[in-house]
Amino acid sequence: MATSWESFLQDEQQLEELARQAVDRALAEGVLLRTSQEPSSSDVVSYAPFTLFPSVVPSALLEQAYAVQMDFNLLVDAVSQNAAFLEQTLSSTIKMDDFTARLFDIHKQVLKEGIAQTVFLGLNRSDYMFQRSADGSPALKQIEINTISASFGGLASRTPAVHRHVLNVLSKTKEAAKILSNNPSRGLAMGIAKAWELYGSANALVLLIAQEKERNIFDQRAIENELLAKNIHVIRRRFEDISEKGSLDQDRRLFVEGQEVAVVYFRDGYMPSQYSLQNWEARLLLERSRAVKCPDIATQLAGTKKVQQELSRVDMLEVLLPGQPEAVARLRATFAGLYSLDMGEEGDQAITEALVAPSRFVLKPQREGGGNNLYGEKMVQALEQLKDSEERASYILMEKIEPEPFGNCLLRPGSPARVVQCISELGIFGVYVRQGKTLVMNKHVGHLLRTKAIEHADGGVAAGVAVLDNPYPM
Repeated sequence: MATSWESFLQDEQQLEELARQAVDRALAEGVLLRTSQEPSSSDVVSYAPFTLFPSVVPSALLEQAYAVQMDFNLLVDAVSQNAAFLEQTLSSTIKMDDFTARLFDIHKQVLKEGIAQTVFLGLNRSDYMFQRSADGSPALKQIEINTISASFGGLASRTPAVHRHVLNVLSKTKEAAKILSNNPSRGLAMGIAKAWELYGSANALVLLIAQEKERNIFDQRAIENELLAKNIHVIRRRFEDISEKGSLDQDRRLFVEGQEVAVVYFRDGYMPSQYSLQNWEARLLLERSRAVKCPDIATQLAGTKKVQQELSRVDMLEVLLPGQPEAVARLRATFAGLYSLDMGEEGDQAITEALVAPSRFVLKPQREGGGNNLYGEKMVQALEQLKDSEERASYILMEKIEPEPFGNCLLRPGSPARVVQCISELGIFGVYVRQGKTLVMNKHVGHLLRTKAIEHADGGVAAGVAVLDNPYPM
């Protein structure tokens, strides 16, 4: 779909001048990251990589992604409450994947002791790409759902002003007005605030579990600042601090350095490298507490690739969301092909198909954080090694989405402005709050568009591959 600024992509001199203006506006708006040289300090910062122009997203697909988000919120919440489904689904994975097994062990310990928390909070982001159909029309297909540490809601709130500025510089005022306002950080904070309120202790804090080296701190601060504006105080601590200074009282209320905690918001704890033995102990302490965890361990497990694959099985959605055929239809319409690699005939068949036509598939381990998936020759090598081993159960196969590439200019610190062929990934942020069995909030709260050059198969902004973008609805 052609845009009225496409001709500017051909003019190198004008691109460089526009890029300078865009970067200055991004810095002024707070589209910021700490530097890789100084990830623990804000003394020196840089702009977060972004596209010079917004990227076209078909209006119908944007509306579809928003319309299905509340269904995904319901589905994640239903899965997290269904201990039998989680146990059955992950039974083969936990034998082979130590990280998922450790999470599952904590889940079982908490169930055995009895879940102390009564309020549940989900802040998730469902990510999609636009599959090019045989007739050339695009279709919305889910890549994954992030149920822990779903990031960039803060920075995505600040990028619309940058793209409006670029288009206004080009005297494209009508086009600039079409860039959607977007404030996920406000919506995410609204969910945390609701959970804090329902916890029912006016002096309790929100505890943000942070990494020591956090380049993306300004994204997190956006949510903290929204909460402070509601007079809800946030403390940032590492797992190690919880291990040393965290405790539970007889009612399993959580205290850190003597202060009661109402909500624990994880921006760490989604990858194996983030856990030492001490950190696993801290995670167990947090999970055993009455505090509202975002996410609690069952919701983190609900976001695994293995669960995503099982949800695509015939009739599975009907079991988990009984009496909701419209929601089931909306959800199923976004599913790409997903295939189990468990030992047996079904897994053998999937591997055979992937080895015959590797360009049609992606091999996914049970990992978050970007840069973990295998494609092409690397996938073939891995499948040849795994095909006779039970270790294959720790992966799933997924149909590879093939979007239509387009030109845009990616701006990165230290790199010249250059036009490349790109593809985009659209994320929709969802928020839900449940008290006991009653859902008290279920919303979509904004979007995130990330764009990358087509030569990069995998990875997001934090992984250094994709850049921030805005959808231009057409």
